[in-house]
Amino acid sequence: MAYPIIIIPARLAATRLPNKPLADIHGRPMILYVWQRAVAADIGRVVVAAGDREIVDVITAAGGEAVLTDPALPSGTDRVAAALAAVDAARRHDVVVNLQGDLPNIESDTLRAVVQALAEVPAADITTPAAVITRPEELHTDSVVKIAAEIATGAKTGRALYFSRNLIPSGAGDHYHHIGVYAFRRAALEKFMALPVGTLAPRENLEQIRALAAGMHIEMVLAGQIPQPVDTAADLERVRELLK
Repeated sequence: MAYPIIIIPARLAATRLPNKPLADIHGRPMILYVWQRAVAADIGRVVVAAGDREIVDVITAAGGEAVLTDPALPSGTDRVAAALAAVDAARRHDVVVNLQGDLPNIESDTLRAVVQALAEVPAADITTPAAVITRPEELHTDSVVKIAAEIATGAKTGRALYFSRNLIPSGAGDHYHHIGVYAFRRAALEKFMALPVGTLAPRENLEQIRALAAGMHIEMVLAGQIPQPVDTAADLERVRELLK
C-alpha cells in the first residue's frame, strides 16, 4: 500500500518575481495557499522544502512542517530530494509528490489523481497532470508547456511521449497544458536524480525530458482545471482575482 508524501519546493530567489513564495494574496503569503491545498488533498504528509528561513517560519507558524534546504540547489526536484532525505531517513514514504510552490489554486483532486494513477498504472515511474487547452492564446505561448501523449479516446491517462514549449503534436485533435506536479515512485525519483542532464532537457528548459531520454515511463493524468501559475506580477494579479 502506497504511503505518499507531498513535498513543496520553494525559494525566494526567483528571477522574474523575487520573494514569490511570500507574495501577499489577500493578507496571506502565497506558499500558505499551496500548502493548504496539499493538506486538503488528504493523501499523506506535507512538507515544504524551503530554500530560505523566512519560508520555514511562515509554514511552521501556521502549524505545518518545513525543512531548510541548501539555497544553491539547482532545481525544485533537487530540493525535493534533499528534503526527503532529511525528513524520511527511515524510507517510510514510497510515493513522493513534487508540488511546485507557485500553484496557489491547484485543485486537491488533481493531487489525489496523480497518486491514484501510480496505483492504477503499474508500469509508470512518474505521473503528471495536464488539462485540455481551451484558450487559443495558450497554443503558441512558450510559458505553457505542452505534452504529446498516447491517450485513447475517453481515457483519463496516457503515456507521455514528449514535452515542449512549442505546439505538439501537429495535426487535428486536443492539445494538453502541462501542470507542474509530479508523483514519483521513490525508486524512480532516486533514478531520476542520478541521470545525466543530456542535451534536450536544457534546450527545452524542461527537466522531465531527462526521464524520457532514459526510457522512464511518465503517465499523463487528465485534470479538470488548469491552475494559474505565478511567474510574473501580472500572474499574481490574476491569482488574486481568482482567489477573491
